[in-house]
Amino acid sequence: MFNKKKRVLVLAPHTDDGEFGCGGTIAKLIKEGHEVFYAAFSACQQSVLPQFPSDILITEVKAATKVLGIKPENLVLFDYDVRTFGYHRQEILDDMIKMRVEIKPDLIFMPEVNDVHQDHKTIADEALRAYKFGSILSYELPWNNFSFHTSSFVHLEEDAMMTKVNALKEYQSQAHRPYSDEDFIRSLGRIRGVQIGTKYAEAFNVVRWIID
Repeated sequence: MFNKKKRVLVLAPHTDDGEFGCGGTIAKLIKEGHEVFYAAFSACQQSVLPQFPSDILITEVKAATKVLGIKPENLVLFDYDVRTFGYHRQEILDDMIKMRVEIKPDLIFMPEVNDVHQDHKTIADEALRAYKFGSILSYELPWNNFSFHTSSFVHLEEDAMMTKVNALKEYQSQAHRPYSDEDFIRSLGRIRGVQIGTKYAEAFNVVRWIID
C-alpha cells in the first residue's frame, strides 16, 4: 500500500470497532511490514450480557488483535464507561495527544465523523483535534452511519478477509449482534469490492491525506 513503512494508529471507541471497520486493512498493513497500534477506549463492561464476565471484552480484544497480527505491546486499553465519552472529552483528547507524541503515527483510522453513536462521535471529533496534522481515514460501521462517503478503498485478498472474520469470531460475547455474522461481514466486503472491480475491499472516507 505504501512505498515506505508507516506507523498506523487505529482508534476504536469500543473493543471490536476497529476490527469491524478496518480489520482486513489492519491485517494487510501488518503483512506488508507496517507497524500498527490499536487503542480501545472502552471495554463496555456496563453492556456485557449477564452470562459473561464483565471484563470479557478485554480478554476478547487481546485475542482478536493477536489474530490480526498486532503486537501485544501495541494494544492500548483505556477504561472509559460506555456512552459517557461526551463527559470526558478533555481526558480523551489528552490521551490522544499522548499517543501522538509517543507513537508518532503517520496514518490514523477513526470512526466516521457523523457516526450517530455518541461515543464514536466523540472519538472522531477529538481525533480531528489531536491528529489534524496527519493523514486520517474514517472507517464505516453501517449500523451507525446514516450516510458514508466512500472516497477511498483498500483491496483485500481472501487471506486478509479471512483474518478479519477470524478476529471477529474471538468476540463471543458479541456474537448475538447481526453485524457479527460472517455472511454480513463478507457481504459488505463484496459490495465494496464490486465498487472497485475486485472481490473484497474495505471503504474509507478520506478526512485528510498528506502526501510526503
